[in-house]
This record gives sequence, structure tokens and C-alpha cells, in this order.
Amino acid sequence: MLPQSFFQQDTLTVARELLGKYLIRRYDGLTLAGRITETEAYIGRKDRACHAYNYRRTARTETLFGSAGTVYVYLIYGLHCCLNLVTEEEGEPAAVLIRGLVPRYNQAIIAENRFHCKMEDMTAYQRKNFLNGPGKLCAGLNIDRRLNGLPYGSDQLAVWPSLEQAGLPAWEDDGEPLNIHIGTRIGVEYAGEDAKLPWRFYL
Repeated sequence: MLPQSFFQQDTLTVARELLGKYLIRRYDGLTLAGRITETEAYIGRKDRACHAYNYRRTARTETLFGSAGTVYVYLIYGLHCCLNLVTEEEGEPAAVLIRGLVPRYNQAIIAENRFHCKMEDMTAYQRKNFLNGPGKLCAGLNIDRRLNGLPYGSDQLAVWPSLEQAGLPAWEDDGEPLNIHIGTRIGVEYAGEDAKLPWRFYL
């Protein structure tokens, strides 16, 4: 898997360099994988959109102050889970939100988790909107609040440079040049001027 030092880098660097990497989820003897296609950076010391802005510590945000690579999962609207990976040095509340994936291994199980149907029964709309959102990818990979605080190095959830290095069959797009775009983050209008920061990265 990616070394912990990868997550100890500047949060914006991590958010950009996570694109094209592979999120591997293992549970109940199953392995699921998706290629990361969209991320957002959140940096508590200066970012009003971060849950731990200005070093605000609560029961919810305590995970953000953990060591690099720690898993931070929170609920939005009381319904949907969002997956974040803690960055920088311990004590600095910062993380990268994983906003989008494309399924790459055990897609049938991911489809069952996401839509409760077989892949061949998915509609065109469902295929287009498979894992293109933080709540959607968490549903597809069976990621919920039980993983909040999971430390770096756990086999349950990890990021790998390639499928082959994770012991899975490679896809043709492994190693292809990435066409990276940069934009503003989604759904953080409450953050005022910080909502305009170009901290979203996507393929």
C-alpha cells in the first residue's frame, strides 16, 4: 500500500496525487476496489470548510487530529457516509475527501451494495452515477462509521499505487497519463471566501 509518508505530505499534494490510485476495501472475505477519480482537500488551520477549522476539537473532529492515513468517516444529512484520509503531521487537522471512484474489482458486489441489483440489471442512469459521489462510493464499498478512526496500515481499507501491487488483476488504464482538472469544492458555500478555493481535483 502507499507508505504513511505519502499522507504526511501537504494536503493539496496528497489530494492531487491520490488521483489514479486504487482504494481497496476488504471485509467478510471479500475484496472490492475502485480507482480514485475525484478528491477534495480540507485544512483545518485555515479552511472554514473543514470540520476542525481553527483547531476546533469535538468528539466528531477528534479523528482529524490523528496520525497520517487515519480513516475519517462522517455522516451528511444523517444518511450518507463520507470517506476522508487524514493528512500531514499528527495534531494538524487536515484530510482529503474521496469524492469519486470507478469500480475496478468485484463490480458485481459493488453494484449489489450500491443498488441492490445485478450489474446487468443496472439502468443507464445508474451506470452513469455508480460511484461519482462521496456517499455513493461509501455505499458501494460498504464503508460506514464503523471504520472511523481506522489507523493507517489496516487491511480493511487502504490505497495502493496499482491493482497489481495489491495482488489484483490489472486494468488497461494502469500507468496511463492522467488528465487532471482543478476546481472549487462542492457543497461548501457556508465557508464564505474559502468556498472559492481551488481545492477539488478530478480526472
